[in-house]
Amino acid sequence: MTARLLSVNAGRAVAAIYGNQPGGRTAIDKRPVAGQVALYHLGVTVDEQVHASHGGIDKAVYAYAREDALWWERELGREITPGGFGENLTTEGTDVNGAEIGERWRIGSVVFEVSEPRIPCKVFAGFWDVPDLVKRFADRGWPGAYLRVVTEGALAAGDPIEVVQRPGHGVTVAEVFRARTGERDLVPRLFDATQLPAPWHDWAHRVLGTSARGA
Repeated sequence: MTARLLSVNAGRAVAAIYGNQPGGRTAIDKRPVAGQVALYHLGVTVDEQVHASHGGIDKAVYAYAREDALWWERELGREITPGGFGENLTTEGTDVNGAEIGERWRIGSVVFEVSEPRIPCKVFAGFWDVPDLVKRFADRGWPGAYLRVVTEGALAAGDPIEVVQRPGHGVTVAEVFRARTGERDLVPRLFDATQLPAPWHDWAHRVLGTSARGA
């Protein structure tokens, strides 16, 4: 299957409810957007980002594979439409979790760089009303990928996804996620992926008891 963009998704912030408790505001509920959509260095122009943990240069856009979403449909016994994971880009035919950190994709006229995995939080579980979803998501190990926008431009559903550059260090999105969620023997590998945002390397130093100068 040719790798392609299945949909571009965006959302607006709404009040979040976790069970019967208010939880602030969230824009996790994203829906497909028709036609050409403009991308700039902070993400999809028609999308709203509420929390600093889900935005910024290193987390401008979130991508999730439709193939992984279909697995979760079967697992949870419910329909998951594109954007259901809060993703801006729903992909088809590409291994998002197997992408190398720093790998670059061209979609439409936009060039992206894979920056880091998504770490799930209570907003995720509350939105779906599945209390143990964060643990199940972590156990499955399919986090999806945050992307930087290297070249601004526009894209649309149906555009091919072309890998235009791969760093060659072999450190994947899934591997970084597993290091963070319990496989501490993988932590030293994070230093091979120089394209990871600095907080990841800071975290790895803390876990290993090293310093940036002495590592």
